Amino acid sequence: MSSHKILIVDDEEGIRESLKLILADHYNLILTEDGEQALKVLENSSDIALVLMDIKMPGQNGLETLEAMKEKYPDLKVIIVTGYKSVETATEAVRLGASGYIVKPFKSDEVLATVRSVLKK
Repeated sequence: MSSHKILIVDDEEGIRESLKLILADHYNLILTEDGEQALKVLENSSDIALVLMDIKMPGQNGLETLEAMKEKYPDLKVIIVTGYKSVETATEAVRLGASGYIVKPFKSDEVLATVRSVLKK
């Protein structure tokens, strides 16, 4: 198992569990259900290598959370996970500093390939 620590942020338990099943054999994981929790985790963990985050969440959405994360942690790598195949959303996420983009429904090999690629950068 890699020593990389990945923070998964999604309000849907099913998505969190799916990502956990795909990634748990390869990485250390922390799961949260919203942007506020994710920001608290980052404040208390200096060793997060990557964040996988949904865009559509109650309260603070993924783009707002991404902006807050990049403001405090400019080198943090973030992959946006979304069910919305919106070019505008992808463009906005990259403009705000996202390192990648995964569209739901996702395949295990897609998730692993994207995570490995972003972590190598």
